[in-house]
Amino acid sequence: MKIFLFLPKIEQLKVLYISYDGMTDPLGQSQVIPYLAGLSAKGHDFFLISCEKKAATSQEYIAIAQLLKQNNIRWLPVSYTSKPPVISTLLDLRNINNLAYKVIKEQKIETVHCRSYIAALAGLKMKKKYGVKFIFDMRGFWVDERVDGKIWNIKNPLYKLIYNYFKKKENQFLINADQIISSTENAKNEMLKWKVPCQPLPIQVIPCCVDLNLFNRKNINEEKKTVWRKKLNIAEDNFVLSYLGSIGTWYLLDEMLDFFKVLINQKRNSIFLIITGESPQYIIDAAKKKNIPAEKIVVQEAARNEVPELLSLSHISIFFIKPVYSKKASSPAKMGEIMGMGIPLICNGNIGDTDEIIKNTHSGIIVNTFDDKEYLRIAEKIPELLQIPADEICQGAVKYFSLQDGIEKYDSVYRSVS
Repeated sequence: MKIFLFLPKIEQLKVLYISYDGMTDPLGQSQVIPYLAGLSAKGHDFFLISCEKKAATSQEYIAIAQLLKQNNIRWLPVSYTSKPPVISTLLDLRNINNLAYKVIKEQKIETVHCRSYIAALAGLKMKKKYGVKFIFDMRGFWVDERVDGKIWNIKNPLYKLIYNYFKKKENQFLINADQIISSTENAKNEMLKWKVPCQPLPIQVIPCCVDLNLFNRKNINEEKKTVWRKKLNIAEDNFVLSYLGSIGTWYLLDEMLDFFKVLINQKRNSIFLIITGESPQYIIDAAKKKNIPAEKIVVQEAARNEVPELLSLSHISIFFIKPVYSKKASSPAKMGEIMGMGIPLICNGNIGDTDEIIKNTHSGIIVNTFDDKEYLRIAEKIPELLQIPADEICQGAVKYFSLQDGIEKYDSVYRSVS
């Protein structure tokens, strides 16, 4: 006797993915390509428009093109322009719109997935013109970020006009989106309080997930660690505090240096390893102003595949982010990457879901205020932090930042709009 199983059909979509961030940028490589590769493996058919700063002849550009081709993602890059302000963005958007119109008509695209607000301007046009499904992957409160980060001075009439324009557009994105992606539960709860006609909004929370195969302490080669120590002049008995990522706007270098100065008094052998592409001299000069010896500061740029090796040199990692309204929606990818390496964290609260994650995973400690008294309290707790089992911190990374979980959630979003 034959038994027939009638399984529900899994809809596989033809998707136009639009990102104003480039795939040759670190963000594109960590927060776009891994997701699309996983979703492509599930059968979804991708056309990818992105704005690229790198030249088509550059080695990195060619490597990204090959990677996307290997994952059956049709890449349609356009050149990014930065000058003059505002006008350059309008020109980029026109190029995106023209290309998107062409792709939708020729390829019979069913869904447009837009990463952040500039891409969503194009996505909303496509929905209204062609009736495609519109996924607003907002990632953060971008409009408020521009003000909180002092990028837009709304006392200036031009920027006030731009701010009001995008706040109206934000409202339209939320009203017209078939699905909204938020990076944090904190942001979702905030948006559910907003005065939007179609409440409750169709929001799915997907944090900035991490490739935990790459950021995995068990994959670290001890010989490579020795090579890095020698190159950076870090001794085996140094206590290493690390910071990963960019400096400025949101990331509070002065406050982190203030903490490190307190730490030096507790641990004389401390080194601050800053893994960043920013100017080493700028960071060293900032340290000197605080009377921190230059030899205590190590600044190293790293390719993505080198970051885990460098992180593995550290005993504890730190990040302080400006705690402003827009950061309710911030999901720091560095948090998942550090936790994936089993490294305890010191960070401030009121940033996305950071407080909740630290509390639930016991993976670090929250700084409540930026002052020496609080820094001393934290420094005195370092022996406790070093007792946290690395495997427990790694398990916390799996719970909150698993790339595979992120891919499954995006797949669920796609199937919900099909």
